Amino acid sequence: MKAFVFPGQGAQFVGMGLDLYESTAEAQAMFEQANEILGFSITDIMFEGTPEELKQTKVTQPAIFLHSVILSKVMGEAFQPNMVAGHSLGEFSALVANGTLSFEDGLKLVSQRALAMQKACELKPSTMAAVLALEDEVVEKICSEVDGIVVPANYNCPGQLVISGEVEAINVACEKMKEAGAKRALVLPVGGAFHSPLMEPAREELAAAIDNTIFNEPSCPIYQNVTTTAVTVSKEIKENLIAQLTAPVKWTQSVQNMIKDGATTFVEVGPGKVLQGLVKKIDRNMETMSGSAS
Repeated sequence: MKAFVFPGQGAQFVGMGLDLYESTAEAQAMFEQANEILGFSITDIMFEGTPEELKQTKVTQPAIFLHSVILSKVMGEAFQPNMVAGHSLGEFSALVANGTLSFEDGLKLVSQRALAMQKACELKPSTMAAVLALEDEVVEKICSEVDGIVVPANYNCPGQLVISGEVEAINVACEKMKEAGAKRALVLPVGGAFHSPLMEPAREELAAAIDNTIFNEPSCPIYQNVTTTAVTVSKEIKENLIAQLTAPVKWTQSVQNMIKDGATTFVEVGPGKVLQGLVKKIDRNMETMSGSAS
């Protein structure tokens, strides 16, 4: 069985999507439509902008979403998922790919999500840090003992967990993680504390937008970041998507459940190969590949 997975923020690069734009008239039309919906030329930034321009949350998130969704379209017959999942932002790409959301609605939500997250980031100095080679339970315990807001945010693969919170609390937690034997506890170059309680203002804003969006019944199950299990009911998908901004991304557990439910091949649809690497670390027997235009 094939699982199609969609990357999140961090997979962007200058020049992304240009090959897709030039590949088919359908792809070109979707990119042009995106420029109209967003009200600025995201294609200019994607194809020939600077890394700095591309790194702005309001650009990064729609750019990765567009790359993933348009690639899934131009894959044609090769895109036949038995199940889908997306890492954080990638969940929106997955929901368009399995028919739960229309392309236009998905893009609008991603754009609103990015702007709401940007605003939430500006309210309080906050950040994220990667913790390597420490058991999840130890990371969780240290986070719970540090003063201030710091929580586990991304369970990426065994031995790789990202924490999120207030700058001061993150710095203290990182020191404690190293003392506890972490190989590394490294503050990441991100603009804020994604998937933490500090995203509550963004969650409220996005909840209103999601509530006003039509969700169809999906063509195949999505394994969502919040629940990690197969979801096929649009009402549940909506609730999980709203909860996602302040809850941890349980990627390890999602992939484990997909494998338990029969996945043997993971196809990464979008820029980069980050998720293929994580899947291999979760279970090295899995076959992984990149989706490519047919």
